[in-house]
Amino acid sequence: MPSMAYFVYKRKNMSKSIQKILIQESLSREDIICLLKADEKERTLIFEKAAQIKTKYLGDIVYFRGLIEYSNICSKNCYYCGIRSGNKKMMLYELPEEDVFEAAKYAYEEGYGSLVIQAGEISSKKFIKKITHLLQKIKAMSNGELGITLSLGEQTEETFQTWFNAGAHRYLLRIEASDRELYSKLHPNNKVHDFDFRLHSLKLLRKIGYQVGTGVMIGLPFQTIENLADDLLFMRDLDIDMCGMGPYIEHEHTPLYEYKNQLMSKRERFVLSLKMIAILRILMKDINIAASTAMQTLDVAGREKAIKVGANIVMPNLTPLKYRDSYLLYEDKPCIDEEASECNNCLEARIKIAGATIGYNEWGDSEHFKERKK
Repeated sequence: MPSMAYFVYKRKNMSKSIQKILIQESLSREDIICLLKADEKERTLIFEKAAQIKTKYLGDIVYFRGLIEYSNICSKNCYYCGIRSGNKKMMLYELPEEDVFEAAKYAYEEGYGSLVIQAGEISSKKFIKKITHLLQKIKAMSNGELGITLSLGEQTEETFQTWFNAGAHRYLLRIEASDRELYSKLHPNNKVHDFDFRLHSLKLLRKIGYQVGTGVMIGLPFQTIENLADDLLFMRDLDIDMCGMGPYIEHEHTPLYEYKNQLMSKRERFVLSLKMIAILRILMKDINIAASTAMQTLDVAGREKAIKVGANIVMPNLTPLKYRDSYLLYEDKPCIDEEASECNNCLEARIKIAGATIGYNEWGDSEHFKERKK
């Protein structure tokens, strides 16, 4: 059996290895895997490096994106998602137009700067027309001052262009898993859940001129550290402008729930998510990274901790209370019983605790996007 001195020596060398990796100009796949495997002491170095990079390139400003969960009606049947079409136990809804405008007006008057309109994936002509109308009216109501991000799934190039012309300028389309084999384990094997079409959609968004965002779930069944390293490289190589990613949290009315006993602990998923945020910040120094609500689900101070290690976007929920418990992508979602004003006050305090300030009345567009446009 190796002596205690051996383990001390090995630990010191590993720490030196982490330090050496962090001073490199670029990271290899092996470097990223090493960072993802870092222990408690070593990951502190990673978090410190990510915080330094964020401050250098983006300062300490956090931008609000007022979140409107427009509808939980979805054409997809993804195995991990609580609003999958196969979940017949949820109450379906679509926000009335007046509720959307009330939320948008609140965001505008409170100086949020931007909105996110999120919904299940629908591509009917009626849905497309409704979203177009909403975009036009929100832009008119705010004198063009509210920035708008959409997260409405895969669409045709024509639809993406229509929404862009109507006023949306950022689009989040999460890949969820960049490994084709893992992706196939998370979705039904049919044309509605086509990995290549999702990739194609991301490229269409870039072609049209959107600020493009994607992201993954962390701690999925069947997922490896190598998968996560490849996810980070996928986002770097796709040259994304923004990222929304967070821990996988199981939902009892999904097929993946049967694997709940095989998952790493929620604490481990949370820490691994912090590592992913920090390493992505190191890889892509000037993109926007969201501190997801799922982080707060697993840790009461989850969003603050995400901000400290590299995140710079927070999304206060503006969805009317009576609909929030119907938009449950995962279990134990926080803030479903808080009014918008309560959520706002809470987030202001949390961001202050994290040592950051809120960039009110600003779109907070991706600096990475701006540099590419130059």
